[in-house]
Amino acid sequence: MAVDVITEVEIARPRAEVAAYAADPEHASEWYDNIESIDWRTPPPIAVGSAVAFVARFLGRRLAYTYEVVAWEPAERFVMRTAEGPFPMETTYEWRDAPGGGTRMTLRNRGEPAGFGRLAAVVMAPAMRRANRRDLARLKALLEARP
Repeated sequence: MAVDVITEVEIARPRAEVAAYAADPEHASEWYDNIESIDWRTPPPIAVGSAVAFVARFLGRRLAYTYEVVAWEPAERFVMRTAEGPFPMETTYEWRDAPGGGTRMTLRNRGEPAGFGRLAAVVMAPAMRRANRRDLARLKALLEARP
């Protein structure tokens, strides 16, 4: 069973600022509740081909995986992909100007679970949707609190 979760938020900050913050793995544990740590496998900054290892907790399990950046269009689109672990996944961020100012950010996670992930696929999409909503709300609060 494929999983495809799309979540959006409007953030009252300029698009370039939102994109620069969200796409920087150094900030991931600040706004993603499930991310415990990151480790650059290639030298920063982000570029197509960059690799970043993540350790996360999801549905009570510890997950370690390395994302490779497959698309990076500053302030427009950022795509990372992993083929590792029980849940090979692609994560896409997109940013566009929101009506009346600010930024509309879209977060999309999609993939084809295997192993444990396949067994949990029925609950995975709703759990991922809830987690993404919380994470985007946290990102919004962090960025909108900045001077």
